[in-house]
Amino acid sequence: MERMIIAGVDRSARSRAAADWAAREALLRGLPLRVVHVSPSRGPDPAERWPYRPETVTDRALAELTERHRVLSARGTTLDGALVPGLRAQAGDAELLVLGLRGEGGHAGVAVGSTASALASECARPVVLVPGSSAGQWRPSCADGVVLGIDARDPADGPLGFAFEAARTHGARLHAVHCWTLPAQAARSPFPVLEEDRATWEDEEVQALSDVLRPWRGKYPDVDVLEDVRLLPPAEALAHTSGNTELVVVGRGTTALALLRHAQCPVAVVPV
Repeated sequence: MERMIIAGVDRSARSRAAADWAAREALLRGLPLRVVHVSPSRGPDPAERWPYRPETVTDRALAELTERHRVLSARGTTLDGALVPGLRAQAGDAELLVLGLRGEGGHAGVAVGSTASALASECARPVVLVPGSSAGQWRPSCADGVVLGIDARDPADGPLGFAFEAARTHGARLHAVHCWTLPAQAARSPFPVLEEDRATWEDEEVQALSDVLRPWRGKYPDVDVLEDVRLLPPAEALAHTSGNTELVVVGRGTTALALLRHAQCPVAVVPV
């Protein structure tokens, strides 16, 4: 199948921000972009839908993107049916499926929409979820490369490979973050942890992270890697880094879903 990047869009400014990110990524990777809108088979009454026509959603998105990115190769697809299965099927063998963190539906106080959560949990391909606002497209606040959330005690090749490739493609530093916790007996103890014990445990975690990254450093010798070990819950540590980076890469799971609620930059959720 043709390699491509897919952007899922609706009528919201948030989805157009995600589509713009997808267009920039497609240009960087030298890939075509497909803009997909899925219209529910049984939507609101016609009076409630007017003047909305599903086909105009992709037309408008494509017009904006091609005006902004003149050399972009892009086409649109409009489908009828359920949103999550439709986008999941379209993703197929795509390089990426890109969405806004929240679409046109839902409540204003909800940080992550149900479609984004479902696809981050179920899609067989990497999903990039882009924060944005109704005021316009997303912009990085203080870009600092690519951040990888990694469990050095149980590493997964999918997120590792994706993160190293993204760092090489963007010409960016890879910031690998491994989080750890105190041993159970120390966490339960009513007494403070001795500093020398904490230092010993941390040294072990540093070594574990270094061991995991060593073969990937060999495979990607041109990627500058910052190794970072933190005594914090993973989602909290990654949320802190998201304000100062272009992209956070995590494996699919509970950490990814927790991170999405506080992410300040695009998050790539990669099957492990």
